[in-house]
Amino acid sequence: MKSIVYRKTGDPSVLELVDREVRDPGPGEVRVRVVVSGVNPTDWKNRSGATAEMPFPEVTPHHDGAGSIDAVGPGVEEFRTGDRVWTFMAAHGRPDGTAQEYTVLPATNVVKLPDDVTLDAGATLGVPAITAHRALTVAEDGPRRLRPGALHRMTVLVAGGAGAVGHAAIQLARWAGATVISTVSGPEKAALATAAGAHHVVNYREDDTAAEIRKLAPDGVQLIAEVAPQPNLALDLAVLANRGTIAIYANNGGSTMTLDVRPNMVLNTRIQFLLLYTVGEHALTAAAEDITAALKDGALPVGAEHGLPLIRFPLSATADAHAAVENDAVGKVLIDVTEA
Repeated sequence: MKSIVYRKTGDPSVLELVDREVRDPGPGEVRVRVVVSGVNPTDWKNRSGATAEMPFPEVTPHHDGAGSIDAVGPGVEEFRTGDRVWTFMAAHGRPDGTAQEYTVLPATNVVKLPDDVTLDAGATLGVPAITAHRALTVAEDGPRRLRPGALHRMTVLVAGGAGAVGHAAIQLARWAGATVISTVSGPEKAALATAAGAHHVVNYREDDTAAEIRKLAPDGVQLIAEVAPQPNLALDLAVLANRGTIAIYANNGGSTMTLDVRPNMVLNTRIQFLLLYTVGEHALTAAAEDITAALKDGALPVGAEHGLPLIRFPLSATADAHAAVENDAVGKVLIDVTEA
C-alpha cells in the first residue's frame, strides 16, 4: 500500500511516499481503508518536532480520516466490513495515522458515519469537532452533553470562527440552541463564520470589539471557546458574564498570560484548559456520541457554502498539504488517499 512516512522531524520535506505491507488487525482493532485524510495543526507540529521528539523510528501522520472498515480483529462486535467510518486520534501513541491507504487502529478510535454524511465531512471531524465539543461542555453552569436545547439561553463567543475548531464550535453551539457570537479578522472570515451559523460576527481589527460584544450580550457571554488566550485575555474578561467560562484549546499568539487575581475572584471566572489527547475516555465517548447525533440532524455540513472551504491534495503531495496548514490556509486541508 502507499503510505506517507517520516523518519526524522523537520520541515515538510521529511515526508516520504513509500510502499508498506498491509497489517492485519489484532484483538480490539479494525483496519480502515482510508479514502480521505484530514490534516490538522497538531500534525505538522508533531512532524516538525515542535511538540515532541520522534516517538517511533518511523511515523505515518494524521489523526483524522474517513473511509470504510476493511477488516475486523478478534473481539470487535460493533463493526462489520464495509461500514463507513470516521477516525480520531489515529496516530496518538501509535506510528500509523491516516496518511496511507489502510490504517489499523483500536476500534474505540473509530465511529460509524451516518449514510447521508459524506466522507469529506467525516474527515473534518476528529480533532476539530471533539475539541469543540469539549470546549462547549466545561462551563460550570452549562451541560456536560450536547443536544438540541442544551445551550438554550446561553451566549457563546467563538474566537476565530473561520478556523476548523471554531467552525465546529459554531455549528455545535448553534445546534445545541446557543446564541453564537464569533470574532474574526476580516470580511472573508466573517462570511465564513456567518455561513457556519454564527448569529453575530465582530471584526476585531476594525471594531471596538468589547463594546460590540457587550451590545449583543449586555449581561456578558457565558462561555468562550478560545484559540488565542494571550492576545485575547483582556477582551475575554471584558465580555465574560459572572460565573462564565473561558475554554482554552490552543496557544495561538503566545504561550503565557498574566491574570489579576481579585477581578477574577469577583467574576468567579472559570478558565478551563483542554487538550484532546488527555481529556479522558469518558469525554471522548460523549463527544463521539453527540457529534453523531448532530451529524444525523444535518448540523455539521462542510464546504465553502457552509463556512469551511475544502482544500484538496493527493497523497503524493502531503508535504504541500502540511505546508498549507502551517501557513494558515483558510479552510480544511484534506488528502485524497484512495477512491471512494
